[in-house]
Amino acid sequence: MKLLSVVVPCYNEEENIALFYEEFIKNQPYFAKRGMEFEMIYVDDGSKDHTREEIRKLHERDSRVRMISFSRNFGKEAGLLAGFEHTRGDYIVAMDVDLQDPPALLPEMFSYIDEGYDSVATRRVTRKGEPPLRSFFARCFYKLMRHISKTEIVDGARDYRLMTRQVVDAILSMKEYNRFTKGIYGWVGFETKWIEFENVERIKGETKWSFWKLLLYSLEGIMAFSTVPLSIAAFVGICFCVIAFAAMVLIIIRTLIWGDPVGGWPSLVCIITLVAGVQLFCIGIIGQYLAKTYMEVKGRPIYIVKEEL
Repeated sequence: MKLLSVVVPCYNEEENIALFYEEFIKNQPYFAKRGMEFEMIYVDDGSKDHTREEIRKLHERDSRVRMISFSRNFGKEAGLLAGFEHTRGDYIVAMDVDLQDPPALLPEMFSYIDEGYDSVATRRVTRKGEPPLRSFFARCFYKLMRHISKTEIVDGARDYRLMTRQVVDAILSMKEYNRFTKGIYGWVGFETKWIEFENVERIKGETKWSFWKLLLYSLEGIMAFSTVPLSIAAFVGICFCVIAFAAMVLIIIRTLIWGDPVGGWPSLVCIITLVAGVQLFCIGIIGQYLAKTYMEVKGRPIYIVKEEL
């Protein structure tokens, strides 16, 4: 009998734990028809509410429900990794507990697996319910990644993805500390079928992703799968060297012809300030890559498990 492992990261989602289970279990007749069993792995990312208690209640009702609870909040990327590492299934699916990833899509996703695809991924075709500013910057991020990275990162891609064991093993072979799973999916390759669906608003609770967190997450993705910012810093440096040399020649010629070497000091101050700002910007880019390297070489664990069911 084949086994499906369901990885569900959650943080302060006590209201949605049971709701997700009840919605997912509606697929039970389909699984029985396929001769398939499932295990559900809730990854509690150091929740401050009663998320762990709700998962324990489900575990008592259904032994197929498992829990991995972190010692503190390590982030969704760590939650996905922990879930993948603890799976035992022939197929693995990652889903959000807020039901924005409709479990009803699973039969369709499995139909493509049966056709020979290694993974079936989902993407939203609308961003209904999102603030306009967040939607605008999200589209800008995906458009930017298409130009600066060789790794395919699809606009509107969700973490909702059904994969074979081979794909998940490939993902787990990437041991990097600074993880950007959307990019890792694309980097490992394999034949992927994309399914489009309308955006579904969360049933209960509020999103844990503020605009600032999403901005930092996007920077994580850029630095994880592109070195173009470093090239931009070098290019800007070369351009300013050329401009500075041309300006020196122009000043010398002007002084020899018209004199007045002191005039123009306000513009000179502005130029110095501009160049200093560009230098700090370029140093900041290099510093971010250096910081990521620093975190990698430390060798710290990506997460720490406090409790496991």
